[in-house]
Amino acid sequence: MLIKLKPKKVLLIGGGVVAKQKADVLTKQNIPFDIVTLKNNTPYPAKIKEFEISDTNGYDVVIDATGCDKVTNTLLENKNFLLNVVDKPEVCDFYFGSIAKKGDISVLVSSNGKSPRLTQVIRDRIEKILPNNFEIDRKKDYETIKNETSKVFIIGCGPGAVDLLTIRAYNTLKTLDVALYDHLVNPEVLDILPQNCEKIYVGKQKGYHHKKQDEINELLVQKAKEGKIVGRLKGGHPFVFGRGYEEMIELTNEGIEVEIIEGLTSAISAPTEALIPVTLRDKKDSFMVVSAHLKGARVNLNWVDLLHRENLRVIVLMGLSRAKNIQKRALEIGINENREVYIISNATTSSKILKTTLKNLEKKAKEVKKPAIIIF
Repeated sequence: MLIKLKPKKVLLIGGGVVAKQKADVLTKQNIPFDIVTLKNNTPYPAKIKEFEISDTNGYDVVIDATGCDKVTNTLLENKNFLLNVVDKPEVCDFYFGSIAKKGDISVLVSSNGKSPRLTQVIRDRIEKILPNNFEIDRKKDYETIKNETSKVFIIGCGPGAVDLLTIRAYNTLKTLDVALYDHLVNPEVLDILPQNCEKIYVGKQKGYHHKKQDEINELLVQKAKEGKIVGRLKGGHPFVFGRGYEEMIELTNEGIEVEIIEGLTSAISAPTEALIPVTLRDKKDSFMVVSAHLKGARVNLNWVDLLHRENLRVIVLMGLSRAKNIQKRALEIGINENREVYIISNATTSSKILKTTLKNLEKKAKEVKKPAIIIF
């Protein structure tokens, strides 16, 4: 049972870091309070004095954030108020919980005072899955509400190594009911998912699509409309040649809430793995990321003339199988055959780095396994 209390007066004893944390919570909840302390290191106004039990007169709630046994014992011996003693749940009349709140929806998480950090983690996860805009209607049944509170996360899982996941991606993975994942997603990432999470492989590779894009879109919509928290797991960054935007539009057109979780793109991490800066002062003042592979298995060579620019680093994704076309076009337009080229495969996991020249690009590309990027 949740009882909402609106105390007339709250007294906070203490002026250190812990007292500030409690003052922040009270302020966030719009609960007025006074502070008594010998030394005030908080940004809140306080009465500077040694605590006496008479200071509690007229207060309904007292919070002891001093860490001082003498103060605590005095309060316990003369108690006619609700008392919370920080880090001593056995003597508390109430506990501070962590509140996840969006609009009129509030979820209180409590550990009975045993682990505030645990409640904060759980609160943050709950806040992530709460809908941003949800109209509360008493007449809606359980299934309707469940379906309307579903959400899809389009998650960039980075270039491969699990420790290169963003913290946001890592935390989001732990909240999912269903995960649709690509072939570029490291299998170790799937170990982070909840044990009961439904895992569906929807990988697409050149010449072989386990599921077509339309089928993936339909599956995302279907799972979301079942009231699930759905994750679309992609290698790299979902908005860098990742079709994430297409999937987002499909979902939002169906009225489904979508959140994009960014990931580190191999366009940056692979050069870094090879100790190649994408920009270099006075030498490479800009860089461009291109794809050599377009929709419908078309070859994209529109960028090759940029190789004439000495100050530009060109990073080619999905170019390994197009190495012959790239080499031929570059030589045709007069790019020096001795131009340095790097090929990097499986960046951040079992990386292989090949340094070669434009002249030998096609030959060396055959020695490298996908996925790989080419750097001019």
